[in-house]
Amino acid sequence: MAASDRDNSQVPPSGGSIEYLSAPALEARMREEISRAGRHGTTLSCLLLDIEDLEEIARTHGPELAERTLAYAGLALRRELRGFDRVGRPSDAELLIVLPGADGPRGEIVARRMLRRLREIKLEVHGERRALRIAIGLAAWREGTTAEQLLAEARAAVGRERLGFRDALRL
Repeated sequence: MAASDRDNSQVPPSGGSIEYLSAPALEARMREEISRAGRHGTTLSCLLLDIEDLEEIARTHGPELAERTLAYAGLALRRELRGFDRVGRPSDAELLIVLPGADGPRGEIVARRMLRRLREIKLEVHGERRALRIAIGLAAWREGTTAEQLLAEARAAVGRERLGFRDALRL
């Protein structure tokens, strides 16, 4: 059982993981970036990544494979992000990417690049390979928006994408 794509040199070893901000650390980071954006008049976007297969993977093949799949996706994402972008886990099945200095259109560019990259990943179980089903929701910070509201907006965008709306990544 493994997750792979065209460059499997970064596959985490069995039981390996990538470091994510915990939910409390992620919330603190979001508040910090919101404060900075408000003080300096800069932009901020967040992308919420949902691997739709994760619960099924955990149920069918065990939580270790689900965790390794999420870790592999995280490694793939790191290659697409800037050094100061942050990836955290607001829940066990989600990744939130904080993009300081990125407005909605720039966030959408990053989201589309991530989707292309993540859709290259194939999950291999018992000799069968299949692509992961992935949804990404985009939320751009506006004056007065809290960290909780920003996360809620990103989750709502994931829901719209799941329903098949083509503009799920648009603001």
